Amino acid sequence: MRVLGLCSYPIEAAATRYRLVQFVQPLAEQGIELVVSPFLSSELFAVQYSAGSGLKKVRMLAGAVLKRIAELRSARGFDALLVQREAMIFGPAFFERLFRIIGQVPMILDLDDATFLPYTSPTYGRLISLLKFFGKTDKLIRNSAVVICGNEFIANYVVSMGAKSVIIPTVVDTDVFTPIERSNQKTVLGWIGTHSTFPMLESIFPALNKLAETESFVLRIVGSGRTSIEGARFEIENLPWNLDREVTDFQTLDIGLYPIVRATNAPIEWVLGKSGFKAIQYLSVGVPFVMSPVGVCAELGVVNHTHFLAESTEDWHPALSKLVASHELRRQMGEHGRQFALEHFTVGKQALLLSTVLQDVVNRG
Repeated sequence: MRVLGLCSYPIEAAATRYRLVQFVQPLAEQGIELVVSPFLSSELFAVQYSAGSGLKKVRMLAGAVLKRIAELRSARGFDALLVQREAMIFGPAFFERLFRIIGQVPMILDLDDATFLPYTSPTYGRLISLLKFFGKTDKLIRNSAVVICGNEFIANYVVSMGAKSVIIPTVVDTDVFTPIERSNQKTVLGWIGTHSTFPMLESIFPALNKLAETESFVLRIVGSGRTSIEGARFEIENLPWNLDREVTDFQTLDIGLYPIVRATNAPIEWVLGKSGFKAIQYLSVGVPFVMSPVGVCAELGVVNHTHFLAESTEDWHPALSKLVASHELRRQMGEHGRQFALEHFTVGKQALLLSTVLQDVVNRG
């Protein structure tokens, strides 16, 4: 069986890396060849949110569209079409429809985020947001044989649209994301994210400033997109995100941070669609963490056993104080978290479910 996996972003994007690419080998062992084809190149992905180079970006986007058109010739060589969110980062569901019709194959949609909810682009504003065609996701849902969902919130929406859903959480390879012995001179609190989610971390700076009055620690920030960080009265390591360093960035933390607050450019339901992936990464490397109990995040791990929850700004300080003050507590919670990940969030377990979904769709024609 051959499956064409269309996605918006290259391997540098977590959705592509963990929803498609990491399943290529496990699916091959099940007799399924998954061919992953991103819309954006790695080069364009690296510059799309940077300032300037407008003409260069337009030329590269045009090249990406031409590449998609050329790929249509190979559509008949596959048994199914697997679309991770969308085949192109803007416009209507044009390519998804063409690949499905020309190839005469069923389509499976993979949603790890609530892309059916409209939002305003924090980088490009309302104009570019209009080009996103937010109604596209609804059309893709209706035309899919099944929709693979990252969490129950997304699955419930899919069912409300009259479509079939299967929940497959976003996981990491627990043979790669493993615990290590940490030898940090100071306790390292850490957050790894993107420029668009960095304001969520900023929301707990008051709690971190209060913690710094009595405790010595370093806050490691990875992927903020900022050259400088304002409003902090504690030591900061501000690092750019790097694919080669991703696993190490998680492994070397003493305490993970996962604040989730409503984005000003999106509806409140947007945060409910988050799949709690950062929590799964913390669990896998055996790092205790503090997390906002929003959506699926309220159900991941075992509260007070693998991690602490912080519902309000005032909750963050006491939770972090407990972890910073006790190396033994961090060790115990980390071990419990690792065990939880091995029991619930392995690639092998999710790959088997994905294989079953793909085979069932193809067998039903």
